[in-house]
Amino acid sequence: MRLITWNCQGAFRKKAEFILKMQPDILIVQECEHPGKLKFADAIPKPKDFYWHGDNRHKGIGIFSYSDYTIELLPQFDPKFRYILPLKVSNGLESFTIFAIWAMDDKVDRRLSYVMQIWQAIEHYQDLLVNSTILVGDFNSNTIWDRKGRVGNHSDLVKRLAEKNIHSIYHHKFAAEQGKEIHPTFYLYKNQLKPYHLDYCFVSRDLLDRLVSFDIATYEDWIEHSDHSPIHIAFRI
Repeated sequence: MRLITWNCQGAFRKKAEFILKMQPDILIVQECEHPGKLKFADAIPKPKDFYWHGDNRHKGIGIFSYSDYTIELLPQFDPKFRYILPLKVSNGLESFTIFAIWAMDDKVDRRLSYVMQIWQAIEHYQDLLVNSTILVGDFNSNTIWDRKGRVGNHSDLVKRLAEKNIHSIYHHKFAAEQGKEIHPTFYLYKNQLKPYHLDYCFVSRDLLDRLVSFDIATYEDWIEHSDHSPIHIAFRI
């Protein structure tokens, strides 16, 4: 299974052709416009299944299947965690729980902003954090921004997921410490001199053992399209 996550920085309809060259089975796109605005050119492959969620027609989160996988929002979904979507992705033979993530500010409740939103979501969904689980997307967080004394920072999140035997593929593959990543996924103002690692894929141990490849696309290849680089993950299924 080939999984790609990418914050496209809006206007996905104009950028789909570039990401689809990577031939994903499942594609998760943050800042994706509403389906009513997704008018693709005839030459662009159409998804076989699709789920979109958002409160802004210009920017939500879209999950696309370009294979025989179907996408279903789990009934446990709590709209309080707006852009942390628990999904069942299955093809009749294999089934996964994928949390499609786009963490952001919450002007109504600051306790649900950025990594705190993910932290509270995993507490709420902890019964779903079992085998064949993937948490993937734009977390908008990093250990470098941990606030001392605040429960639910990035390091707390990583620790709690590890207690569930769920681990970051990047940090496993490169034996990297949180906060000391050498491969950026985001460039502030598209400036190569302002790189950060904000996008992640955490998986349960059974999927980590079935990992085939993990790649972060380069600045040179993708900065024209977005301030985020796509992450491509392949599993042996």
